[in-house]
Amino acid sequence: MNTGGAQGVLVVTGGSRGIGEAVSRLAADRGYQVVMNFRSDRARAELVAADIGSRGGSVHSVQGDVSSEADVVALFEIAAGLGEIAGLVNNAGILEQQMDLVDMTPERFDRVFAVNVRGSFLCAREAIRRMARSRGGGGGAIVNVSSAAARIGSPHEYIDYAASKGAIDTLTLGLSKEVAVEGIRVNAVRPGIIETEIHASGGDPGRIERIAPMVPMQRAGTADEVAQTILWLLSGEASYLTGALVDASGGR
Repeated sequence: MNTGGAQGVLVVTGGSRGIGEAVSRLAADRGYQVVMNFRSDRARAELVAADIGSRGGSVHSVQGDVSSEADVVALFEIAAGLGEIAGLVNNAGILEQQMDLVDMTPERFDRVFAVNVRGSFLCAREAIRRMARSRGGGGGAIVNVSSAAARIGSPHEYIDYAASKGAIDTLTLGLSKEVAVEGIRVNAVRPGIIETEIHASGGDPGRIERIAPMVPMQRAGTADEVAQTILWLLSGEASYLTGALVDASGGR
């Protein structure tokens, strides 16, 4: 049930599944007008949006590929038409089948970096253009969803994915300094092994069971736990926090 007050418009990329879905649901519960981006699965997005709406939340699902500049601009034009943009969660990301780097193709690199890096840069740019005080905005917050892979490296699995998340960490650090004077905070969450569908998409549906014993907390995290961290970083409770890389990895 929606228990929050009016929080403004929050754009969540990749918002219809996994961590993005958990963020969309929790943000709507806390009073944000959620603009939930999805790339291809309209039926899933509409199902999530309908469920959020049935609980009193405000959500608008918008199809688009974050690696496309035109799609990103259109996404933010729709969001801005709903009210003042208060935040962005750069969550959309992909990984491909597990393999050693020696067997990866340039096309694979391009696909991963187009979504994970180019998409995050484009969305951050459009959010800043609307939130920056010097451009008439009211400030706001950006949370980038990175990964513990950025510091672990994911050898023999997803080195390209890990490298793309390393770029997100650098984006977070540099951008936080660049836009602090504009009233915009920029932080990142680095999830560890989390119970989502992404492991199956990488060809290893049993990865959670295999990796969980290596985590000091002896379990995988949930999308809801990561969403709680993201919503805290968006909130006024984190008002003096910017440029932070927050690990949500169970101690791993």
